[in-house]
Amino acid sequence: MSRLSSPRESITSLPTLKLLLIGDSGVGKSSLLLRFTEDQFEPYRKPTIGVDFKVKKVIVGDLPLQVAIWDTAGQERFRTLTPSYYRGAQGIILVYDVTRRETFLGLESWLQELEVFTKKDVVKILVGNKIDETRHEVDRREGLRFARRHSLLFAEASAKLKYGVQNIFDEVVIRILQTPGLWNIKRQELRLSESQTLKESNFCSGASCVVA
Repeated sequence: MSRLSSPRESITSLPTLKLLLIGDSGVGKSSLLLRFTEDQFEPYRKPTIGVDFKVKKVIVGDLPLQVAIWDTAGQERFRTLTPSYYRGAQGIILVYDVTRRETFLGLESWLQELEVFTKKDVVKILVGNKIDETRHEVDRREGLRFARRHSLLFAEASAKLKYGVQNIFDEVVIRILQTPGLWNIKRQELRLSESQTLKESNFCSGASCVVA
């Protein structure tokens, strides 16, 4: 069962968390976003031009909120647009394609941008996407080692098969709510159930292996 649920009623003036999807072009950022927000998959999506943006209303524990997710273009010619969109981000989802090693090798440059444009306490998760494909150039262990080395959360996913996608956003949102200074609602307003509270520094479940 998902730890984030959609509100039954339309709620105005909700507290908003800002997440940013980054990574090279063609790694499936837009597909992850579409799967999470609309539970859809389009096999032939055009590359994002500039920035796409979607909002999803959710409830965590007893707290209704909305998640604003910015999907950035991975092409080099749009990289100059990216810095302004880092501003105010509380969660970063850094995506690579497990079938294309060059997208994994490009992660270092994205991490350098994060060092420059985000706060140190921003929640960051590394996602290896397209695990439904038969030919992998980056295996799970290599992705996990990279995440541990850079103190990132880690998960693998398939937007096509809906595998692991919900869990990625669940983990990022809940980690944000558990990090002082990343959101401006009084912490006592959030009441998490046992299943929603992450008590251990290392947490693995299904597609996700979260590294503190």
